[in-house]
Amino acid sequence: MASAEQLAPFQHIEVQLRGGAPWGFTLKGGLEHGEPLVITKIEEGGKAAQSRKLRVGDELVNISGSTVYGSRQEALVLIKGSYRTLNMVVRR
Repeated sequence: MASAEQLAPFQHIEVQLRGGAPWGFTLKGGLEHGEPLVITKIEEGGKAAQSRKLRVGDELVNISGSTVYGSRQEALVLIKGSYRTLNMVVRR
């Protein structure tokens, strides 16, 4: 029998970080590695941790209104291009 977690649809969570880089999280994976683009670390006391919305294992799907198609390089360009505010959508 499937667990409730297996039956539940993905959640999309909107996250807004303010104040400029460093944003306080680490990404791993991407199309280049044949893996989804996921958050692997959240720095204690960093902006990502203070938002209380990001979790390790969240998959990054949108940055500042641009859909991320899984490329880590593309995601890094969009993140670095965010000056004072970083808006993201993650899938959990």
